[in-house]
Amino acid sequence: MMHIVIAPNAFKDSLNAEQAANAIQKGLLQSNLPCTTACFPIGDGGDGTGSLIVARCGGEWVEAEVHDALGRTVKASFGLIEAGKTAIIEMADASGIRLLKAGERRPLQASSFGTGELIKEALDRNARKIVVGMGGSATVDGGMGILSALGVLFLDKNGNTLQAVPEDLAGMVAIDTRGIDQRIFDCELNILCDVDNPLLGENGAAAVFGPQKGAGEEEIAKLESMLGKFADIALEQRGKDIATMKHAGTAGGAAGGLHAFLGANLLNGIDYFLALTGFDGVLADADLVITGEGSIDEQTLQGKGPYGVAAKAKRKNIPVIGLAGKVPLEAKPKLGEYFDVLLAIGEGPSALPEAMGNTAANLTRTSLQLGNLLALLRK
Repeated sequence: MMHIVIAPNAFKDSLNAEQAANAIQKGLLQSNLPCTTACFPIGDGGDGTGSLIVARCGGEWVEAEVHDALGRTVKASFGLIEAGKTAIIEMADASGIRLLKAGERRPLQASSFGTGELIKEALDRNARKIVVGMGGSATVDGGMGILSALGVLFLDKNGNTLQAVPEDLAGMVAIDTRGIDQRIFDCELNILCDVDNPLLGENGAAAVFGPQKGAGEEEIAKLESMLGKFADIALEQRGKDIATMKHAGTAGGAAGGLHAFLGANLLNGIDYFLALTGFDGVLADADLVITGEGSIDEQTLQGKGPYGVAAKAKRKNIPVIGLAGKVPLEAKPKLGEYFDVLLAIGEGPSALPEAMGNTAANLTRTSLQLGNLLALLRK
């Protein structure tokens, strides 16, 4: 009997990873294929990664009152694992775009301060390691909101303290770190990154992620200028060149800011997730791995979740099938090195909102047909 490990990422704006895994499992179990399945939903640092880690590691949740990206009081949670020694924080829980209505996406006024409050709460609970998943943020502030919550001051040319929002930070000339919460330096701070983007430039935080967070062309230029000043000061005061550093543009540059001023480790999210949650052990008895997310293309090979899963499976000579809403029309040799089969799950031409609304049904239907095909091949 075939044993199949089902390890999808979230299908963005449609299904979370657990829902996607359940939909795939449902189709396989309805098929003619005699099989057993193990669902192992994954996260690569994107929204939902922290929840998966806490669930997989048997952690507990702690609730805290913090501020959202626009400064409103909200309740957010973070997880504690490893007997409370490790805190798992999702930036989206405090500073997430999902906490804002469509008309409230204002990146020039948006701050990551609330995520800093969660970090401070974790320090209050004596966490010795803090892991932050940065997907789904509403901010492009270089993490200066987080730093502000931990005691850092941003100063204008007259030495006045600026509010830690991009609109005010345009006038920044210096950063005062004397009041920083020193406990953070006794703690291992790991940032899970799901993108490779640098802080600045055409592939940087403002240009790529600004539009997703509500920025028009003029606002993008202002954000780029502000982040450029931040990078210059980081280089001058900390000796850290974050302008072109890999991963520094994650979460509107928050990864770069925390690396420069807190010594945070910028890590590939999926590799860290799979190691922490014991994925290798789950692969031990697998005959086949099925993974997926909204789109699988050559960019997937830059460290996205399905690539991380496929790479581990291939090291063990386990075949991999990728399911996605969108796959390349032409064969891509590089993708073929990791995915034995790529299947698009759509049932026919449809508008994107309709297709996304049918993701669960399409995953189940595709998996059922896949199971039937595998059953025929095994006869």
